Amino acid sequence: MINLQDSYVIPPTPANFSPGQVVLHMHYGYRGLIIDFDSTFQADDGWYKGNQTQPDKNQPWYHVLVDGQHHVTYVAQSNLLPDPSKEPVIHPMLNLFFSGHDEATNLYLRNEVPWNPGQPPEAPPPLPPEQLT
Repeated sequence: MINLQDSYVIPPTPANFSPGQVVLHMHYGYRGLIIDFDSTFQADDGWYKGNQTQPDKNQPWYHVLVDGQHHVTYVAQSNLLPDPSKEPVIHPMLNLFFSGHDEATNLYLRNEVPWNPGQPPEAPPPLPPEQLT
């Protein structure tokens, strides 16, 4: 007889993406920039059940700034691909969480401002004077 311990937990899937990477949603086609991620699903079950799809919870889930929009999405790793376009991301909170952009790699440089999904910031900081011209 096989005796499994009650405390056995399936290890989470390794993260394929990192903060600062630009991604493409496989099903909805939007581009986005990863701010942060959770190694497994951490949002409310009501939100999950209300979703059009219910991807596996035991995989990385990413907080993504949606390009050209004003909101952030929470996306399962299985729904994301690397974005091949190399186009810049436009989002009002970009300057709050990122300090620069490497055009050669299309990676954004994540700063130390913490991401708190329970209390996202209301507005980004003002642009530095050199970027106002």
